[in-house]
Amino acid sequence: MQKKIIPEWISVGMLSERTGVSVSALHFYERKGLIKSHRNASNHRLYPKHVIRIVSLILVAQRTGFSLEDILSELAGLPNRTRVTLEDWEQLGSRWQSELDKKITQLTELRDMMTDCIGCGCLSLERCRLLNPYDELGEKGAGPRLMTE
Repeated sequence: MQKKIIPEWISVGMLSERTGVSVSALHFYERKGLIKSHRNASNHRLYPKHVIRIVSLILVAQRTGFSLEDILSELAGLPNRTRVTLEDWEQLGSRWQSELDKKITQLTELRDMMTDCIGCGCLSLERCRLLNPYDELGEKGAGPRLMTE
């Protein structure tokens, strides 16, 4: 099977087809500054083909729990903003490693705490390790502390 050659500039439809991201989401990414297009003489958006990798990076980052603001910050810091290279990806992975480790720890702790509540139905503010672990919130005074902080 012969490899399909991608032109240097692609339409939003082709970008959508290649990445699996809807056209409206691509327009949203562009409004947020995550990707950039140029307009042709007919005023249609055209994207450089390297945007396929940037959109792929956005999808991976979103799946791992990073916000679009986090992703934009990282993209702005890439030395080679025109293309995501292997070196760029390795640097991102290194920087995101500690954040991913924190997320894994938080989710593991949440999972382990939930086993205490399954089936009991009490959700007692005095005893519940999910809503009020070790009654730390009680030391801050009365009221819905989690809602105001």
